Amino acid sequence: MTLTTGLLPELLPELLPGVLDDASVFGRFRRTAGRFPDRPFLAVLPETAQVYGIEPGEISYGAMLEAVEARAALFSQAGYGAGHRVAMLLQNRPDFLINWFALNALGVSVVPINPDLRSAELEYLIGHSEAALVVAIPERVAELAAAAEAAGTGSGSIAHVITPHDLIPAPPRPAANRDAAPDRATECALLYTSGTTGRPKGCVLANDYFLLAGEWYATVGDLCALHVEPAERMLTPLPVFHMNAMAYSVMAMMTVGGSICILDRFHPRSWWASVRGFGATVIHYLGVMPAMLMSAPPSPADRDHKVRFGFGAGVDRTLHAPFEERFGFPLLEAWAMTETGAGAVVIASTEPRKIGTSCFGKPGPEMDIAIRREDGSEAGTDEPGELLVRWAGPDPKRGFFREYLKDAEATAAAWAGGYLNTGDVVSRDADGRFHFIDRKKNVIRRSGENISAVEVEAVLVTHPGVRQVAVAPTPDPVRGDEVVALVVPENPPADEAAARRLAEDIVRFCLSRLAYYKAPGFVAFVSSIPLTSTEKIQRGALKIAVEEAIASGRALDTCAMKKRTA
Repeated sequence: MTLTTGLLPELLPELLPGVLDDASVFGRFRRTAGRFPDRPFLAVLPETAQVYGIEPGEISYGAMLEAVEARAALFSQAGYGAGHRVAMLLQNRPDFLINWFALNALGVSVVPINPDLRSAELEYLIGHSEAALVVAIPERVAELAAAAEAAGTGSGSIAHVITPHDLIPAPPRPAANRDAAPDRATECALLYTSGTTGRPKGCVLANDYFLLAGEWYATVGDLCALHVEPAERMLTPLPVFHMNAMAYSVMAMMTVGGSICILDRFHPRSWWASVRGFGATVIHYLGVMPAMLMSAPPSPADRDHKVRFGFGAGVDRTLHAPFEERFGFPLLEAWAMTETGAGAVVIASTEPRKIGTSCFGKPGPEMDIAIRREDGSEAGTDEPGELLVRWAGPDPKRGFFREYLKDAEATAAAWAGGYLNTGDVVSRDADGRFHFIDRKKNVIRRSGENISAVEVEAVLVTHPGVRQVAVAPTPDPVRGDEVVALVVPENPPADEAAARRLAEDIVRFCLSRLAYYKAPGFVAFVSSIPLTSTEKIQRGALKIAVEEAIASGRALDTCAMKKRTA
C-alpha cells in the first residue's frame, strides 16, 4: 500500500488504523508494535556496532516493545512521572530510543544532549532544563556529574548521572502527578537550539509535535510517498538528538510500520555499502553529503541500490541534477525548523522541482504563509522577504513548539504579529514555489546591496582549490560591510606568494559567476570551518574567526579586484 498526497485527516484511519487515537509517542509505538510485532523496527549495522561496541542486528517491533516496557517499569518504580525531565547523552544508540519511549510512557520529558557539548554548555543545559536525571554513555558520566553538581549548587537539586545499565535512583523531587495519563498536549521533549549567536534556547515540544510529524511524512505523497506494504527501510546518518531524525525519521517509520537504521554518523567511503547492506528504500541527507559522494570516481555499482528518494536540505545546486543522474533517485529538498515542526514544513516533492535553483517546494493548504519586506509589507513575486508561517486551522500554533523554556520575551518575539517569524529570507516565484535565499542575520549589506552568504558560499565551494568555505561580513567604513571568505584549501599554499595567487584566482572565479559586489573583498586560508554537529556553519563562531583573521592580518585584501563592469 502506498500513501498518496493530499490525504484528509478523516482518511487516515482507513490507511493507518488507530493513528488519530494515538495520544503519545509511546502510544503510537505500542499500537504499531501490536500490528506488526515481527517486523524489524531498528537495525544496527556492523560498522555502527563496531564504533559503539554493541551488538549488530535487527530489533523487531515486538522485542523493542518488551525492552521499552521493562525500562518504563524501572523508571516508574524509582518514582519518575509527569513533570520530570530526564537528559540523555546516548548518541545514535538503541538506548536513546528505548529510554525515550519508556520515559514518554510515564509522561516524562526527555532532554537530548549533543555529545559535542562540553563543561560550561552541559552545566547550562542541565541547570536550565532542571533535569532530574541524566542518562549517558559511560565515557561521559564523570564530566556530566561535574556539570550537574555545578548546575545544582545553590539550588539543592543535583541531578544524578547514570549509564543505561545502572540502577535508577529516585528523583530529587516528586512527580507532579504520577497518575496522569500522557496525552497529545503533554511535554515530550525539550530540544535546544544550536546557540551559535547566544545562549541556546530550549524549545518545549509536546507529543502532538512528534505525532503530527509522523502523520505529515506518512501522507505527503508524490515523490515522497511512503509504503506500508512492503515495509519501508529508512537509513539516516543524522543525529537523533536533533529534530530531523528524532521527529521525522523515527516518527515516520513508526507511523507506517517501517524499519529505521541510524548510523553513528556519515561515512562517505562506506556509505553505499551501508545503503546496500541495509536495503535502504529511503535515505536522509545533509547538503554536504551529495558533494562528498560525487567526489568519488563513478562506478558501475552507483545505481546498485533500492533507494527511491532522499529527504534533506542544502544540496549544492550545481550538483543536484548530476547526482540524480548518476545515482538514479531524486533528492527532495525540504524546509522546516525546530520551532515549526510539522506545523509548517515544505518539501519539493512534486514536479517541477526546479533543480539547479534554491527551490524547496510549494506549501500545502495546511499552512498560512506571508513573505514580508523589512517595512512589514508583503513582498511581491520573486522579491525577497522574511518567511512568516502558522497553521491554517483554528489553532495557528498546532504542530509548532510550545514555547522557549523560561523565556517568555523570546517566545513573544518569535510569534510577533500572529505568525512565527522564521528569520529566513525567501522568495515566491510565479508558480507559487518557494526559493531559499539565506538566514536574515546572514545577509551582508554592502553599499546598499543585500548579499546572501549562502549564495556566495555555493559558488566558491565549486572552485577546484576550495575544500570548504564560509562567508561573513566585516565592517567597512565606506560600504557598511565587506565580504570575507574563510577558505579551507584542497592543498595549503606553500608560501605567502602562493596564497596570494590562490586567493586572487578564487576571487576571479567568483567574479565570473556573480555580481562584482558579492565577491570576497578578503580571503583567509584556515585549517577548518566552525561547524555544528549537523555540519551547518556556526555563524556566531564564524564571526569571531573572521574578526581574528582581519585583526591578525591573515586575511588577504582582494578589494581592488572588485570593480563594477556594467
